[in-house]
Amino acid sequence: MQESVSNKSFDSVNRGLPQRQQEYLRLFLAAERDVLRYVLSIVPNANDAEEIVQQTAVVLWEKFGDYDPSRPFTPWACRFALNVARQWMARQQRWRRLIAGDLADVLLERRRQLQPVFDARLASLNHCLELLPQRHREIVRRYYFGNQDVQTVARELEKGVEAIYKSLQRIRKRLRECVERQQRLEAGP
Repeated sequence: MQESVSNKSFDSVNRGLPQRQQEYLRLFLAAERDVLRYVLSIVPNANDAEEIVQQTAVVLWEKFGDYDPSRPFTPWACRFALNVARQWMARQQRWRRLIAGDLADVLLERRRQLQPVFDARLASLNHCLELLPQRHREIVRRYYFGNQDVQTVARELEKGVEAIYKSLQRIRKRLRECVERQQRLEAGP
């Protein structure tokens, strides 16, 4: 399965780069969100995970000549992310016991086993997001995907902070119920 990115702004920036860099950027940008989710399953702190993904991007670029384009990029990238995460944890005092006890391997194996469930829930969530009214999707986009805090979302949408908190609470409940309903429908009678 080959990942693809069709983004006009990416294409315009990408145009001046050598072919090898263009291919790397296309593949990495398509896989970056999945790599971040993978790292977050190992290192639950988002800032730490983002740092690890950035370090992984550098390593992937250095090793890109070893990449076999007939194979999917994301699993290849995740293997490097795992190694970078382990190295990062070894340097962090608070993670040393985690590595020493092989808990990271147990968590990764469990994640691998649950991946089909995660994928199904994510597909259900994407479906449910599409069912939200546009104004609710905009709040979700800004807060969760744009990493804006509630105050910024409220200011930019010209709403009160409390109104945004309440909206997020209702949206989360609605999405949870929708995802659960979708999962029941897919499971059948």
